[in-house]
Amino acid sequence: MSNFAFNNPAFQQQDPRNVATYPGAPQAAQGAQAASFQQAGVDAAVNAQLEGMYAAPPAGAIETDRMSVEDTVWKTAGLFGILLVTAAIGWVLTLGGIAAPERDPYNSFAPNMLPWIIGALGGFVLAMVITFTSRKKVRPALIFAYAVFEGLFIGGISAFFEVLWPGIVMQATLATVSVVAVTLALFASGKIRASAKMTKIVMIAMIGYLVFSLLNVVLMWTGVFGPGQGFGMLSEVKIAGIPLGLIIGVLVVFMAAYSLVLDFDQIQQGVRNGAPRKYGWLGAFGIMVTVVWLYVEILRMIAIARSN
Repeated sequence: MSNFAFNNPAFQQQDPRNVATYPGAPQAAQGAQAASFQQAGVDAAVNAQLEGMYAAPPAGAIETDRMSVEDTVWKTAGLFGILLVTAAIGWVLTLGGIAAPERDPYNSFAPNMLPWIIGALGGFVLAMVITFTSRKKVRPALIFAYAVFEGLFIGGISAFFEVLWPGIVMQATLATVSVVAVTLALFASGKIRASAKMTKIVMIAMIGYLVFSLLNVVLMWTGVFGPGQGFGMLSEVKIAGIPLGLIIGVLVVFMAAYSLVLDFDQIQQGVRNGAPRKYGWLGAFGIMVTVVWLYVEILRMIAIARSN
């Protein structure tokens, strides 16, 4: 039989404030209930905010001011858009100087070389300035100007070659796009990557090719090669019946393709390291330089092959 003394409500409740006879019990209960409702409201607001954050799209390059692959792709597309527009202008200006054969049979091909010359010189100077000053400051305006000059150069040289070898521009364009697409696919799949050893080999080969090209130009200017040898040693010297330009051209295409790999790798590293968004312009600039070089080399290879 239990002791009646423990029947007192004070012993039956763990918290004496829950006892109705405890002074201030109704007020305390109401305060606790209000605090509970307030906390529930705060929790609901926090949950709603978290759900909104999860549902919101991820922050892009503009919001984070960080370099991204998508943003670099758009910058690259914009630069090539500028190049194509000015290339069309260079094409028209170059062909505007051609006299119709029926009017002047002795001067049936007199192209305007100014777009070609201005584009080549302007593009070279801007490329040097951008390359050697980009460590301190990235100037998108200079990169835009480079795309303009390169467009004039590409349009002029393409028009010149198209008149001599009809259809060559389309052939060179398709070949260039194919090389770029295959290189990008191999890089994206991880089957090809840049390495320090291979980079050194390619850099040495590029320097050697530059020296050879300068020597070839000098020999052409000094009249060492006879008339009609428009490519100098590249078209006159033959190995086993194959023009030297085709043999070297294949190697140059491989060098240009590897240069594209280096461009893609630098962009990837910039994104991983959280580089500022402005450096996407340098990635786009590097791709444009390499693609233009690749196109000109393929254009020359096809011209040499069709000449022989």
